Amino acid sequence: MGRTLHKNNTLEKGKTHMADTAAQALASKSAHQESVFKNLTEYCHSFKGADVRRALFQVLTTTALFFTALGAMFFSLEHQAYWLYALLLLPTAGCLIRLFIIQHDCGHGSFFHGKAANNLTGRLISILTFIPYDLWRRAHNMHHAGSGNLDRRGAGDVDTLTVREYQALSEKNKFLYRLYRNPLVLLLFGPPVYFIIMLRFPPMQKVPFSQNYHPLPVAGSWRSTMSLNALLVAFYGTLGLLVGWNFVLAVYLPVVVITGLIGQWLFFIQHQYENAYWQGGKNWNYAQAAIQGSSYYALPRVLQWFTGNIGFHHIHHLCPAIPNYRLQECFDGNKDLANISRLTFTESLKCIWLALWDEDRQKMIRFKDLATAAV
Repeated sequence: MGRTLHKNNTLEKGKTHMADTAAQALASKSAHQESVFKNLTEYCHSFKGADVRRALFQVLTTTALFFTALGAMFFSLEHQAYWLYALLLLPTAGCLIRLFIIQHDCGHGSFFHGKAANNLTGRLISILTFIPYDLWRRAHNMHHAGSGNLDRRGAGDVDTLTVREYQALSEKNKFLYRLYRNPLVLLLFGPPVYFIIMLRFPPMQKVPFSQNYHPLPVAGSWRSTMSLNALLVAFYGTLGLLVGWNFVLAVYLPVVVITGLIGQWLFFIQHQYENAYWQGGKNWNYAQAAIQGSSYYALPRVLQWFTGNIGFHHIHHLCPAIPNYRLQECFDGNKDLANISRLTFTESLKCIWLALWDEDRQKMIRFKDLATAAV
């Protein structure tokens, strides 16, 4: 009897010791992780701040290349050199992507030193991108403030449900969410509709399949949306009358469509990958969301140029005040940044069907993985 009690006491002490050891290990890991996040944050913040010469050089050269490429496309179409038109379509859209990244940086107040210079540049570029500057700036800042936060999903995000939220939906709303997350809708047909048509109106205030959607207030959106609409009518109406509607419809519109497709893909892959980061309540951490929930999209240098270094998205979310032309040097100066949330182009293609955040396994899954997730 005494031996049995002694044995049981020994087992209980052993279990308690193991539990204490595990708790200490977790605490140690958490403390180390916090230290890493703090060091990376301090390091990245040392690169914030505009460089006027580099900013002016970038905006002037990109604009010149863009309009030169547009002119070459128009020339090729007028002379029936359709092979040249097709050859120029992607690079021209790439230049518009690069211009949008400048607009994006202006929205963060990072491209130039002054607020007035950033806002003027951003609003002028918005005439080319079709994206209302002030509306997008507010939505995008909401995205940055709550990226990876399950309690703050809404405007500026790719709508993402958890497994439990999806399973609690009615059949109708399940269908709507599946339709929305279908790659043909989300990445192919949806982007042109969104950029060309939906952005002509104030933002939606709710989505049928989400109870946690945080919208952008309509009150501050009308002016940005309608003022750009008026500018678009005036600018492209004048362009159509002076140069011809053939230029607007057969040259510029296809460039805008391709740009929208590329832009949507980039935004999708920046946060929608298997080991992304989603937490709620007190578990959410801004630095951790930036580092683990924003990808490092490892692209070839030529694609980095066209996309304005936005592939260094983990750095950008850690410090949005770094202008795109300083992201490369920030990345090069810290070897740890090369090994965090890294995605190659080939790897990114595997993310296309990811659609749900699995709370139990702490990763993004496909709809067809639901059966496995339930086990």
